Formats: sequence, C-alpha cells, structure tokens
Amino acid sequence: MREHLRRRGIRTVIQERADQQANRRQRGPAGGRPPAFDREAYQQRNTVQRCINHSKQWRGIATRYEKTATIHLAGLHIAGIFLWSAR
Repeated sequence: MREHLRRRGIRTVIQERADQQANRRQRGPAGGRPPAFDREAYQQRNTVQRCINHSKQWRGIATRYEKTATIHLAGLHIAGIFLWSAR
C-alpha cells in the first residue's frame, strides 16, 4: 500500500509520534527519511473527518438504507444543510 502511494506521489498527512521522530533523529543518516509533516493538509483532513463523523449521526446515512446513489446523495445534502445551519 505504501509503495503504491509513493509511486503516485501521495505524501503522508498524519504526524509521526514524537518518540518515533526522536528515534529517527538519533539514528542519523541510517534513520531513513527525515520526519516531515504538512500542517495545512492535516487541518484539512481533520475538518473532513469531523464532518463525516457528524454526518454519521444520521442513521440513514450511516447504514446506507437507500437503494440508489441519488437518494443517498440527497440525504447527504440534507444532513449537510442541517449541520451547517446548526453551527
């Protein structure tokens, strides 16, 4: 999986733990790639995950009761409108 992502040029978004970063630095050149982290991409990822988790509170969306993709998408839009108006 990681090889596939590397070939496509997709970088990591989740930050490494502090102890893993320290171990890489301690090993020096033998520690592999330097620890890198894109803060902006992580914030965007976090926003999307929170939105998905809020929408999963809607039972019909979480379990996908609808038979067609169009009706499921309509449910997502309605849930999004309710979530947006509640803020």
